[in-house]
Amino acid sequence: MKDYNETALDSAGAISRHSWLQSKKVVVADLDGTLAPSKSRISNDVAAAINEFLKSKKLVVISGGRYAQFGRQLLEGISKDPELLKNLYLFPTNAACMYIFTDGSWEMVYKERLKADEKSNIFDAFDKALGLSGYERPKMSYGEIIEDRETQITFSALGNDAPLEEKRLWDPDQKKRLLIRDNLLKLAPEFEIRIGGTTSIDVTRKGIDKAYGIEKISEMLNTSVKEMLFIGDALFEGGNDYAVRKTDIDCLQVSNPGETAEILRAATTHKERAR
Repeated sequence: MKDYNETALDSAGAISRHSWLQSKKVVVADLDGTLAPSKSRISNDVAAAINEFLKSKKLVVISGGRYAQFGRQLLEGISKDPELLKNLYLFPTNAACMYIFTDGSWEMVYKERLKADEKSNIFDAFDKALGLSGYERPKMSYGEIIEDRETQITFSALGNDAPLEEKRLWDPDQKKRLLIRDNLLKLAPEFEIRIGGTTSIDVTRKGIDKAYGIEKISEMLNTSVKEMLFIGDALFEGGNDYAVRKTDIDCLQVSNPGETAEILRAATTHKERAR
């Protein structure tokens, strides 16, 4: 993985950040913290940047959320133009499933459902790991604490619909979730286990992660990962975007959706934007 500062020089000298971004044919992005605040709808500014970007390039969104969450956070806020949506690819539950827009609607391409015995093992592991980690169920929770998303089991410390302000206070340094994750890894090493969002831990089948999604979209679009860019807010070790480092994709880390919007605007090759 490289950022643009480490990209090789071209014949004219150092490649500018703008030229480097323009050279990317596909952008892969995280959702929570990257395109939108956690469990919240994208802003008008991000929506406008996405709409412009989709006029000339392809955008892939990979997140731990369900497909329905993609609808609320992303699809409801952007253009409904079929010509734009055909350039958008969705990978809910950390690429355990995939959706494309075709013939006027969203179509599921694949879905890596967990089997009943796998789910049972994951729930048992969570029960033990939470006890070992000193987790105490909150007196007031917001929705499910441990949620079956068919392709993924997700733990949300305060409930999956907790207010963002409360979630940010629960585990700001990730130490609570890292302890739970480490205990889970000992109890259920046969699964892919990662922290996500602000209070979550996601568990999928082994090998199903954001790197898996990048490989899938590279094959589908017949595009080298070197022609792609990943944008995420948690590319550090232990972060929910860290898995992409297993690929050769170039990456940029952002601290908020506004930065992502700026990158998408710089990367577009649409004539009206390129003047």
